[in-house]
Amino acid sequence: MNEQARIVPNNLEAFWMPFSANRQFKQAPRMFVGAKDMHYVTADGRRVLDGTAGLWCVNAGHCRPKITEAIQRQAAELDYAPAFQMGHPKAFELASRLTTIAPEGLDHVFFTNSGSESVETALKIALAYHRAKGDGARFRLIGRERGYHGVNFGGISVGGIVGNRKMFGTLLTGVDHMRHTHDPERNGYSKGATEHGVELAEDLVRIAALHDPSTIAAVIVEPVAGSTGVLPPPKGYLKRLREICDQHGILLIFDEVITGYGRMGTAFAADYFGVTPDIMITAKGLTNGVIPMGAVFASAKIYDAFMTGPEHLIEFAHGYTYSGNPIAAAAGLATLETYLEEGLFERAKALEPVWADAIHSLKGTRHVTDIRTIGLIGAIELESMAGAPTKRAFSAFVKAFEEGLLIRTTGDIIALSPPLMVSEAQIGEIVDTLKGILQGLE
Repeated sequence: MNEQARIVPNNLEAFWMPFSANRQFKQAPRMFVGAKDMHYVTADGRRVLDGTAGLWCVNAGHCRPKITEAIQRQAAELDYAPAFQMGHPKAFELASRLTTIAPEGLDHVFFTNSGSESVETALKIALAYHRAKGDGARFRLIGRERGYHGVNFGGISVGGIVGNRKMFGTLLTGVDHMRHTHDPERNGYSKGATEHGVELAEDLVRIAALHDPSTIAAVIVEPVAGSTGVLPPPKGYLKRLREICDQHGILLIFDEVITGYGRMGTAFAADYFGVTPDIMITAKGLTNGVIPMGAVFASAKIYDAFMTGPEHLIEFAHGYTYSGNPIAAAAGLATLETYLEEGLFERAKALEPVWADAIHSLKGTRHVTDIRTIGLIGAIELESMAGAPTKRAFSAFVKAFEEGLLIRTTGDIIALSPPLMVSEAQIGEIVDTLKGILQGLE
């Protein structure tokens, strides 16, 4: 028997898992084999309450009929159509539908396949926009410490999570970073936008003076920093960034991969905070996590700057084989219909104070050092174990899975973001389960 024939089809070694402790997982696998509404089903038949909307993406809940049926119909009708110099109706329909829920002025949509690709697209649009206007001296990109903007080279360059950057050598040049806004001493146990820290927006003024604002193309921030551990912005912070960008001709980019599509109780965090960026990055909840897809929104002034020169020439040399994929577009349309018909954005808004009070009831629980909530997002920060950072939170993650709850951890922070269909009783179940787990941790 040759070597190929001896490989077991479901051998765990073949799959190099992303952002995972591969060796630990493969010694004690945690496998899901089914899902419905608010629950996963494990390989041994247990139900696990989804406290994280999959990976911040299953905003409408699992295996929703309208989305499932739309995918099935589309696969049978038109499986693939090229997006280069060709099209299919659903991509245009989805783009049009998206502009109706976007903040006013974001009138154009460029489709990608993920949040990481959306970030790269947004950065390239920003740089190319200034060149299209004859202002090619603007090449600098400004991110923020502790920012997460996906895993491609542009994203980790403007991102500010050290662990995501340190292995990959020289990144993009011409990048600088503002300070993060986390200030637990002044803003501990916060609900919503924090009271202190608006002055941190002035970091952009300092950086602009250092480099000369005429060299800066764009500033990119998450309205709420998510993957780093849920850091809500200070009150007025985003508005001040908008003012500084306008003053110096800098584009403002919001990365709404996590905050988009109802997570904040509004369509987008831009609506929640009353600040409209020039470019808005989305993915995840766009298709409810069912099919990979991202969407980058751009203002008319940006789009129009490219629409010059001979009409037979390509205006923007960028795109993907699967941009606007028919099945993904069908999933996106059905997802938007599900959000609308079930009033899920409004439901999230109504649940925000209930959610906040429930999560903050864990204050005083063993190991808890801070709690932050905004929209239907929560973070519970834990005291790190001496000499073993991240171990306590990871232990809580494994124990939660064993007790029928899916949570997410980043460092020693537990992050929560349930599907928007979560009930008050299920919120209580999440909190009660976590309280018991935390009390029992070393």
